[in-house]
Amino acid sequence: MAIAIQPARPADAADIDHVLTTCFPRPAEAKLVRQLAIDGELVLVLIARDEATNAVQGLVAISRMDVAIGGDPAPAVALAPLAVLPDHRGGGVAEALVTAAIDHMRRAGALLMFVLGEPGFYQRFGFTTDAAQGFDSPYAGPFFMALELQGGLPCGPRGVAHHAEAFAALAQGA
Repeated sequence: MAIAIQPARPADAADIDHVLTTCFPRPAEAKLVRQLAIDGELVLVLIARDEATNAVQGLVAISRMDVAIGGDPAPAVALAPLAVLPDHRGGGVAEALVTAAIDHMRRAGALLMFVLGEPGFYQRFGFTTDAAQGFDSPYAGPFFMALELQGGLPCGPRGVAHHAEAFAALAQGA
């Protein structure tokens, strides 16, 4: 089965909601993506579809982050949420979505992509805790990873790495 990865369009709103409400036990992730869009913080949503049937299989969202290196702003994004419908897990959909998101953000000129997730999954794409170390984030820890998208970072001490405000409601269990 071939997977087509496409940027989401307004007509995909119902599919996005379906994936998020099916994949997560609470509605917070669907609310997160809606709030990121309302706040203008959503950079990209990619949708995975079956090429033959056009049926939705999963999605990944990318949002802006407030990141500083050496006291200067650094273009950075957060990868979250990543969701694949249960019937399509294990078939490469998540990998295709993450790979496409990385490619899009490299071309867009982002320096860093952060993720809060399972190291065993994200490390295969180059995400490391080392790349995220030193950034001031409420999510800092063993699951907070980053990927350098442009082959290196500017010199200087690492500063803030703050997700969009909509993530605070998710962290509080809203």
